[in-house]
Amino acid sequence: MTNAKKYEMDMCSGSILKKMLIFTLPLMFSSILQLLFNAADIVVVGRFAGDNSLAAVGSTTSLINLLTNLFVGLSIGANVTAARNYGAKREEALSRTVHTSITISLISGVVLTVIGIFGAKEMLKLMSTPDEIIDLAADYLRIYFAGITASMVYNFGSALLRAIGDTKRPLYYLMAAGAVNVAMNLLFVIVFKMDVSGVALATVISECLSAFLVVRCLMKETGAIKLILKKLRVHKQELGTILRIGLPAGFQGIVFALSNVVIQSSVNLFGNVVVAGNSAAANIEGFVYVAMNSFYQATLSFMSQNFGAGQYKRLNRILVCGEICVIAVGVILGNLAVIFGEPLLGIYTDSPEVIAAGMVRLGYISRVYALCGIMDVLVGALRGIGYSVMPMIVSLVGACGLRLLWIATVFQIPEYHSVETVYLSYAITWIITASVHLLCYIIVRKKVARKYETAA
Repeated sequence: MTNAKKYEMDMCSGSILKKMLIFTLPLMFSSILQLLFNAADIVVVGRFAGDNSLAAVGSTTSLINLLTNLFVGLSIGANVTAARNYGAKREEALSRTVHTSITISLISGVVLTVIGIFGAKEMLKLMSTPDEIIDLAADYLRIYFAGITASMVYNFGSALLRAIGDTKRPLYYLMAAGAVNVAMNLLFVIVFKMDVSGVALATVISECLSAFLVVRCLMKETGAIKLILKKLRVHKQELGTILRIGLPAGFQGIVFALSNVVIQSSVNLFGNVVVAGNSAAANIEGFVYVAMNSFYQATLSFMSQNFGAGQYKRLNRILVCGEICVIAVGVILGNLAVIFGEPLLGIYTDSPEVIAAGMVRLGYISRVYALCGIMDVLVGALRGIGYSVMPMIVSLVGACGLRLLWIATVFQIPEYHSVETVYLSYAITWIITASVHLLCYIIVRKKVARKYETAA
C-alpha cells in the first residue's frame, strides 16, 4: 500500500458505521480545533489590544461569513463531484474535477480579495459599525481578504481529499497552521504591538501554510487525484456539476447569514446583558454544531461515493447511520453544554446576570440541538445523490422563512414578546424542516430506485 493509498477510503463496501466513524472523527477534531484557534485570536486581541480591538474583530464575523458562504458552497459541489467520480472509478473525470476545483478556488480568492480590499469600509458602514471601531475593523478586513485565496485553496483542496475518504491529513495541516497562527498572534500583538492588523496577518500566514500543505499533498498523490499545476483549467462539464450542487448550498448559506442578522436584531431588543449572554452561549453551541456537522459531511461523501459506484442499496443504511450518530452526538454534547453551562459561560464572563441570560439560550437551543443535526444529515443525503436545489428551497422556506415569519407574528404578540420566544423558533423550525426533508428523501429515493436500480 502506498503512502497516499493508506489515507483513502472505499466507502462502497464493508461496515458503514465503522468507516463513517473513522472518517468523521478527524473531521470533527479539525472543526473543533478551528474554533479553538479562533477563540485564541479573540482572547489575544481582547487581553492585549483592548476592548475596541476586540469589538472590531468580532464585528467582522458576520460580514466575512456572508461574503465567503457562496464559495464555501462551491467546495461542497467539488466534494460531491469528486466523490461520485471516485466511487464510479471514472479517473479522467476525477482528474478534470481536481483541476477545475483548484482553478475555481483561485478565481474565488481573487474575486473576494478585490471585494474585501476595496469595499471593506463601505460594507462596514452599511452594517452600522460604530465610528470608534470602524477603522480598526476595516484594517482587519483588508488584510484578511488580501490572503483569502489561501483559505479558498485549502477549503477546496480538503474537500477533494474528503471525497476520497481522507480526513486525517487535513487535520494534520490544520494543526500545524493553527499552532503557527497562535504563535504569530502572540508575536505580532504582544511583541510588535500591531493590534488587529497583527491578528489578521497571523491568520493570513497560517492560511497560506495550510494551503501550501494541501496543494503539496495533492501534487504528491498518485492516480487521478494528483494535482498537476500546468493542467489547471476549468472543464465545462465538471464546472456544470460543481455549480449545480454548490451554488444552491452557497445561496442557502448566504440567506441563512442574512436571516441570522434579523434574529440577532430581535435579541438585541432585550439589552446588553441578554446580548452578551446570547453571544457567549452561541459560542459554546458552536462546538456542538461543528461536531454534528461532521456527520453531515460524512453522509455527503458516503452518499456521493456509493451513488457514483451504483451501490444504491447502501444509501438508506448510510442515512440511518448518519442520523444515529448525529442524534447521539447532539443529545450528549448539547445536554452536557447545559449541565456544565455555568462554568463554561464563566470562561467568557464573570457577570452572574450574563451567565443567567446565557443559560436561558442553552436551555432552549442546546438541549434540543440534535434536531438541527437531524435536519443537516438529511440535507447531506439529498445533496450526495445529486439533489441540491430541493434541500436549499426547503431549508430557506423552513429554517429561514418560517423563523422570520415567527418573529414577524408570534414574537410581536405582547405576551410572547420575550427572548424565550425567539429561541423557541429554532426548535420548531428544525422539526418542520427536517420532516419535509425526510419526505423529500423518500420521494427522491423512490425515483432513484425506478431510474437506476431497475436499469441495472
